[in-house]
Amino acid sequence: MEFMEAVRNRRSVYAIGSGSPIADDEISEIVRKAVEFTPSAFNSQTSRVVLLLGSAHQKLWDITKDTLRAMVSPERFGATEQKLNSFAAGHGTILFFEEQDTVAGLQKQFPSYADNFPLWSLQSSGMLQHVIWTALEEAGLGASLQHYNPVIDASVAAEFGIPSGWKLWAEMPFGEIKAAPDAKAPADLSDRVRVIG
Repeated sequence: MEFMEAVRNRRSVYAIGSGSPIADDEISEIVRKAVEFTPSAFNSQTSRVVLLLGSAHQKLWDITKDTLRAMVSPERFGATEQKLNSFAAGHGTILFFEEQDTVAGLQKQFPSYADNFPLWSLQSSGMLQHVIWTALEEAGLGASLQHYNPVIDASVAAEFGIPSGWKLWAEMPFGEIKAAPDAKAPADLSDRVRVIG
C-alpha cells in the first residue's frame, strides 16, 4: 500500500521554491532509475529525459517567456509571465522527449503495427512522467506537468543541444513545496470502473 499512498499523494503543485529536501545527485538518480525501469512497447526504450538545474532551468523559462511574449498580446502577457515565473521559481525542470528514429524504425520493421508505434511511444512517455512525478512527491518535492511544446522546441533544441530525432512532449518544473494544493473532491468511481466476473 505504500506505492498506492504515493500515487494518491501525487498532485499538481504550483507553489514551488528553489530549494530541495534532497541533493541534486539524488534527483538525478530518481530520473535515471525511472528511465531504466519504466516499460516500453517491444522494449523500444524510446523515452529520453533532460534534467535542467541551476542556470539551465532558468534559461528554459526565459526561452519560454521570450517565445510567448512574441505570441501573446501585451494586455494578456502579464498573466502568462506570472505563471511562467512561478515555474522558474522552482529548483529544476525535467524535459520529456520521445526518440522518433527508433519509432520510425519499428514502423518499418513491423508494418502491421505501424500506426500503433507512435501511440505506444506516447504511452511509455506518460508512464515515465507518472513514475518520476510520483517519485519526486515521495522525496518531498512538488511538481506539475506543462506543455509549451511545440512552440519552444526549436529554441530548446538549439540551447541544450537536443538531437534532431528527439520530440519534446512535456516539461515538469519542480521544487520545494511552498504551499500545498487545494484538496480534491473524491471522484465517483461507479461510472469509471467496472468489475465483471
